[in-house]
Amino acid sequence: MFAKENQPKTAFIFAGGGSFGAIQVGMLHALAAHGISADAVFGSSVGALNCAYYAGMPTIEGIKQLEAIWRGLHRRDVFQVTWRTVLGFVRRRDFLAASDRLRQLIDKHLPYRNLEEARIPVHIVATDILSGETVVLSKGSAAEAILASVAIPPAFAPVKRERLYLADGAITSNTPVKIAVELGAQRLIILPTGYACALEAPPSGAIANALHALTLLIARQLLHELEHLDQRIDYFIVPPLCPLTGSPYDFSQTSRLIARAMESTKAWLAEGGLEQPRIHKQLSLHKHEHKPKNC
Repeated sequence: MFAKENQPKTAFIFAGGGSFGAIQVGMLHALAAHGISADAVFGSSVGALNCAYYAGMPTIEGIKQLEAIWRGLHRRDVFQVTWRTVLGFVRRRDFLAASDRLRQLIDKHLPYRNLEEARIPVHIVATDILSGETVVLSKGSAAEAILASVAIPPAFAPVKRERLYLADGAITSNTPVKIAVELGAQRLIILPTGYACALEAPPSGAIANALHALTLLIARQLLHELEHLDQRIDYFIVPPLCPLTGSPYDFSQTSRLIARAMESTKAWLAEGGLEQPRIHKQLSLHKHEHKPKNC
C-alpha cells in the first residue's frame, strides 16, 4: 500500500478543525515546494477532505487547485443551514445543517469517485455512532467517506454506509496517528490545524462554540496519542499557527490562513524541522493575555 520496501513509508496525517483546515493547504504547499511528499494519507473531519484531494493529485499543481477551492469556499458551502433544517431541529430535534452543497463540491472537484482510485492510498476516519468504534474507510465511495468523517453531531446527520451509521472521525480519532502506524507507516508528518489561542471571548453561536471546543479536544487527543506511540516511529509535527484568532466556523479568513501557514512552514523547514522529531511544544495548550484596550 505504500512506497517501495527500501524507502521510508511516509504518511501525512491530517487533523480536523473546521475552516482552520485552510491552514493545512499552506502547509502542503510549503512541503511540496521543499520536495516532500507522502506515500499514503490519513485524515479525519475536515482533514479527510484535504487528504482526499491531495491523494488525487499529490503534486504542487494539485495543491494549487485545492488552494483555489478553499479560497472560493463560503460557510454556506459546508454548513448549509436553512429554515427547513432549523425547523426540523426545533420540531424533531433533528440536525442543524444539510450536506447537499458539500456533496456537490466534492463531486465537482474530486478527481476520482472511489477511494481505491486515488493516486496514493487514502484512509479516511469516521466513527460508528452506535458502537463508538473507529471506522477506517479505504475503499468505496470517496464522497460518502468524506461526508461521514465531517458529520459533526448535531450539525449533520450520520451517514449510513452498509449497516453502519457513521459520524465525525474526531469523536474517536481526530488525528489518526495510531491508525497510520497500524497500517504500516514508519514516518509520520502531522498537519494539525491548531486552535484559536488568542481569543478575547468565546466565538458567537452554538456551532462556532462547539467547533472551538472540538479544536481544544483535538490538541489534547493528539498529545495523548503521541505520548503513547512506539518509540521506533519517527514523527514530525508541522507547527500550527500561533497566535491564532477567529473561529473554525468562519471561512472569511481563508486566504490569510493559507498564506501564514505557507510562510511559517517554510521557516520551520529552513530551521531543520524535519531533522527534529518528537517535539511537542507546538501543541501545548495555552492562551495569550490581552491588555485592556484603554492602556
